[in-house]
Amino acid sequence: MRTISTCLSPELIHLHDTKGKIVVVVDIFRASSTMVTALSNGVSCIVPVEDLEQCRAYKNEGWKIAGERNGQQAEGFDLGNSPLAYSDGQLAGEKIAMTTTNGTRAISLVQNEASEVLIGAFLNINALINYLKEIQNDVLVFCAGWKGKFNIEDALFAGALSLGLGWEHDCDATMAMEAVFQQAGRDLEFFLQKASHAKRLQNYELEKDIAFCLGLNQYDTIVFLEEGLLKIK
Repeated sequence: MRTISTCLSPELIHLHDTKGKIVVVVDIFRASSTMVTALSNGVSCIVPVEDLEQCRAYKNEGWKIAGERNGQQAEGFDLGNSPLAYSDGQLAGEKIAMTTTNGTRAISLVQNEASEVLIGAFLNINALINYLKEIQNDVLVFCAGWKGKFNIEDALFAGALSLGLGWEHDCDATMAMEAVFQQAGRDLEFFLQKASHAKRLQNYELEKDIAFCLGLNQYDTIVFLEEGLLKIK
């Protein structure tokens, strides 16, 4: 019987066995939502990078570079971490090197041992549910959080994904987030308006990003990591 569990923070990943599991990395506000949006709108591939300087180096190799720290676009980068900047198809065919405060770090922590790394967002949650139902591996939802801290929006995604799969599990974090999503899912934007990262983005007048990231099933794509590159199946 397949199982689903949830890691609520990168600081807790050492408590989880990722070997042989499908790890779904989620950073709703905004990295995973941006990655799904970019690739669904024609971006050729994304290389997730931890370090700003390492990411800048890709510019000399013909890549567009996207950098974000503390919610704002990094100086000297072509792009930031807003999914809206990738939603109109103008970057179709481009290769993007991307570094973000939380999401790209989370990917780096699990890419070596997981059987497969997928990128999760509310934007493609039904596609993910349908994909995961067809394969036999156990699933770990890995919440990127904020600088090691718990973020409610990432954890809510774990609850929504688990409810959609309908698998039995013995993970208290997953069980808790199922219960919260059953209440909050009626109006995610209203529920999350007081969330810490939502407030952080609101301070930068990024309310449109928040609304976009909470849109359900805008894309029917599966984003996966292959040889260090994010692509769509």
